[in-house]
Amino acid sequence: MDLSQIALIIALVISVVMHEMAHGYAANWLGDPTARLAGRLTPNPLVHLDPLMSVIIPGLLILSGSPILFGAAKPVPYNPYNFIKHQRWGEAIVAAAGPATNLILAVVFSLLIRFGEILNLSGSFLNLAFSIVVLNIFLALFNLLPFPPLDGSKIMAKLLPRPWSFWYNNFCHKLERNPFLSFGLLIFLFFTVLSKPLNFILIWITEKMIGL
Repeated sequence: MDLSQIALIIALVISVVMHEMAHGYAANWLGDPTARLAGRLTPNPLVHLDPLMSVIIPGLLILSGSPILFGAAKPVPYNPYNFIKHQRWGEAIVAAAGPATNLILAVVFSLLIRFGEILNLSGSFLNLAFSIVVLNIFLALFNLLPFPPLDGSKIMAKLLPRPWSFWYNNFCHKLERNPFLSFGLLIFLFFTVLSKPLNFILIWITEKMIGL
């Protein structure tokens, strides 16, 4: 594993940690102190990392030459019943905070790429910045998929009409009680149906951001 691969894993760790911190800060802003009391509003990666999803799987993907890099941190706990503000949309706000943070990171590094010549940034840094842009756009898009336990399922539940929302919530709760089934179905759908459209959207957004 060379330095560029190590740097990319570090970038992934920082990205997923900031993603989870954003969930916690959003919940705390809405009135729920669960994440804060659990010590999950800190940037210390050791508090957030999951050995399998944050280190082992990303490392194996890089070593295998996979075109897809993915990882995740431990989900931040929150209790929607503690929300004081925006109770109707609270869960959707908390869910959206994570992908929004990834998009902000993508924007910041895309600006560094755009102004790389003016800032006299090295080619190796710009290559890493490009990888960080792609990584964070992918993390945002993937987490916005409306499939439990991803963030998009919490957002979709609030956007659907009430009768459909009731059925959808029941569907999500059943899958969330069986994480192996949930992730198994998600992986199956990703590789059979979702990978091509997600890749198309990923390329399109990346090109627009970095000005290609």
